[in-house]
Amino acid sequence: MHRPLSRFALWMSCFFCFASACAATGGEAHWIGAWSASPDAAGPAVSDQTIRQVVRISAGGTAVRVRLSNLDGAAPLMLGPVRVASHTEGGAIAPGTDHAVSFNGKPTITLAKGEAAWSDAVEMTVRPLQELAVSLYVPANAGVASTLHSAAMATAYLTEQGDATTSVRFPGTETNGSRFFLTDVDVASVPEGATIVAFGDSITDGVGSNADAQQRWPDDLATRLQGDARFQAVGVANAGIGGNRILHDDYGPSALSRFDRDALDKANVRWIVLLEGINDIGNSGPQAKAEDRVTAEQVTGGMKTLIQRAHARGIRIVGATLTPFGGASWPYHSAANEAKRKAVNDWIRHGGAFDAVVDFDKAIRDPAHPDRMLPAYDSGDHLHPNGAGYKAMAASIDLGLFQAKH
Repeated sequence: MHRPLSRFALWMSCFFCFASACAATGGEAHWIGAWSASPDAAGPAVSDQTIRQVVRISAGGTAVRVRLSNLDGAAPLMLGPVRVASHTEGGAIAPGTDHAVSFNGKPTITLAKGEAAWSDAVEMTVRPLQELAVSLYVPANAGVASTLHSAAMATAYLTEQGDATTSVRFPGTETNGSRFFLTDVDVASVPEGATIVAFGDSITDGVGSNADAQQRWPDDLATRLQGDARFQAVGVANAGIGGNRILHDDYGPSALSRFDRDALDKANVRWIVLLEGINDIGNSGPQAKAEDRVTAEQVTGGMKTLIQRAHARGIRIVGATLTPFGGASWPYHSAANEAKRKAVNDWIRHGGAFDAVVDFDKAIRDPAHPDRMLPAYDSGDHLHPNGAGYKAMAASIDLGLFQAKH
């Protein structure tokens, strides 16, 4: 007697049938965003060094591709060789899992100033929530600045010199808390696979959580999605930048100026969760320059623009309420700025502009002191949640928001 296939087994059967069909016909892979780190700053030059970076992918697939960026470099820069493997611990890789990464069939690529490029597809089966090690050699160069994602909340491993991309145990002793050049990892998924972009500031970036612990709220959202058979072909791309604002450049370009690159242009993006605006408010106090002193209406006006741009692409956008920041240093938090936060949150909840709302404010605030987060969720600076706070935020999201619309 044959048992009927479980939903997961049926999904996996379809997944591998699709992959085999693509291989047999030479068809294009259906890519989804499995990991992302938005570039936000220029960093030190890297020359004749290998960087190994560990990423946890949010969804599985039958192939991967990586995107490298020279966005903040001041001149052309050669990168490569590049390799990708299964990570074990401490920067080490599992023997026999290492794969070469090519760019138009070549082991290296030269990126012009401001340019980014995708690699060729690397045929390797990867599991949801698997940690991959991406090893990147930077040949000797004339001091071109690196392109960083500053607050990685993860450890990058560097050699003092030389190409160590194939090393099982990484020989370098230098570590760094930023991402270098690597901005995206996509996986080849089933035809119905899709991407959620978590777009925001340091609270989406995971500041306040433990390094290398995958405690950002988008990480916890990915874990929840993979625990539900309906959403195992949905990837989560984190487009948070610490200090980011909607209206003005500060840490990284403004949300308005980076929205295409970091959200709308992701592979098969179907949903965006927007959590941004607290830095616009916090940096608009009496210490601010006149042009930085924004009103609640200006913040919501910026959100309206982002909503319109998402809808023009057929992408649904979910508004997240701004989390409490009472107790944060003055003048970042003040009575006037708290009033702006409440006004923005009221508009998010009741303005009807978003396709849906997730109430992160309600999820982590202290009922006895609603302008503050619960002490158990506070990283200590009264602005950024800790790992428990981020988990509570992710737990407050109705996964039904991400069901396919027919």
